[in-house]
Amino acid sequence: MPDKFHGKYRIPSARLQGYNYGQNGAYFITICTKDRIHNFGEIVLSAGLETQNFAGLETQNFASLRATPIGSIAGEYWRKIPEHFPFVILDEFVVMPDHVHGIIIIYKETEDITSLQQIGYVNKFGPQSGNISSIIRGYKAGVKSYATINKIDFAWQPRFYDRIIRDDEEMKRIRKYIVKNPDNWFKEKDNKEDLYM
Repeated sequence: MPDKFHGKYRIPSARLQGYNYGQNGAYFITICTKDRIHNFGEIVLSAGLETQNFAGLETQNFASLRATPIGSIAGEYWRKIPEHFPFVILDEFVVMPDHVHGIIIIYKETEDITSLQQIGYVNKFGPQSGNISSIIRGYKAGVKSYATINKIDFAWQPRFYDRIIRDDEEMKRIRKYIVKNPDNWFKEKDNKEDLYM
């Protein structure tokens, strides 16, 4: 049951208490549209050339998003996150009809990290500046602002889901999950996939 604050129920934070979400690390992020409305487009089957991605998967026929204007902006603005947060490295991501999945790597050179392979093994506690919440808040605000300026009916769910990626095997599994997400869209009954793996 949710906690009460000033006599009203509130949803407890999904964040790991005491964890510094601004430290170097890799994070799997899921952000949903309000009420899971398919604002970003529809998944269609496409024929294409062989491609290889972070997950090492090669495909010829694949499912992909036929994006609406706001769906295109969701992808474009995701790719621009490092322009606003220079300590961010983007990994796999996908825009789906009603959500965005992505891996964000925070890599601040001021921290004593010798290689990206060590990201995810560091566990420090401290102040939350330049953290995942501020990155996602900025991204969501940018997409929402574009929608408002261009009179597009669009809203996000108020929260987002994150998972701290703890090792290379988990990174590989999550990359594969993201890449296969459009294909799995057709396999899931009523398009209600397990967003959180």
